[in-house]
Amino acid sequence: MRHLIDPLDLSVPEIDRLLDLADRIAENPKKYSQVCSGKKLATLFYEPSTRTRLSFESAMLNMGGSVLGFSSASSSSAAKGESVADTIRTVSCYADICAMRHPKEGAPLRASKYSGIPVINAGDGGHQHPTQTLTDLMTIRAKKHRLNHLTIGLCGDLKFGRTVHSLIKALSRYEDIRFILISPEELKVPDYIIDNVLKAKSIPYQEVENIEDVISQLDILYMTRVQRERFFNEEDYIRLKDSYILTMVKMQNAKPDMAILHPLPRVNEIALEVDDDPRAAYFDQVQNGVYVRMALMMTLLEVEHA
Repeated sequence: MRHLIDPLDLSVPEIDRLLDLADRIAENPKKYSQVCSGKKLATLFYEPSTRTRLSFESAMLNMGGSVLGFSSASSSSAAKGESVADTIRTVSCYADICAMRHPKEGAPLRASKYSGIPVINAGDGGHQHPTQTLTDLMTIRAKKHRLNHLTIGLCGDLKFGRTVHSLIKALSRYEDIRFILISPEELKVPDYIIDNVLKAKSIPYQEVENIEDVISQLDILYMTRVQRERFFNEEDYIRLKDSYILTMVKMQNAKPDMAILHPLPRVNEIALEVDDDPRAAYFDQVQNGVYVRMALMMTLLEVEHA
């Protein structure tokens, strides 16, 4: 039995095979409409989610399975003080696979140690979000036809952004990747990512505050929102929330084939006018998230597929 807690839990060949499967699903979803018939997915979401939770549920329903779970800690026995370990032991009696989102870093990892079913980390605090990373990789590969030889710009909240941390870890294993990290001083990438990933692997990176200075160099621009829920101080959030807003004026110097990604939800960091630009790929990401989660659950459940 395998779990997906960290992007590095999957080797590069395993990721490539999973993305190949996701591509085949995207080409012919009906072919996979009953591969998980009789299987149950438990969605244990201790904090709010729209895309990730519904994407998991849609993925399982698309494969003929069923879904059970909860969408907030207040509607679960966590409100009574039940531990994550006891919850997953219980859920293992009801379901075949579990997707867990939790505000505390490491909670899905702890759950996996007590679980009788595969556990998928659907986001743990400001730490990791591996299924969003798989979605991002699928989208990048679809737009650029490769996952190597790329300059990736990551913009916005790089301190608390778990999607950013996961993506850096995953892309660090591909050849000739360069990162440009665009953020205010207060929201820079954490030192442990810089030291343990970028410096440890001698991956070139640059930290800047002005997106206009670097946008012409980018193959991928990954925008993020400043996350209100990660701040301890409302004044700091208000001061930083509008640090970066991508507009068509700022896009003028971007490459014609640059792809714009965003894990969503968007607040106001991408102007609505950008949605009509062919380089906008963030709603493609949403659809890809369903296909990649279908492929992941099929893989972890070891169901037969063509």
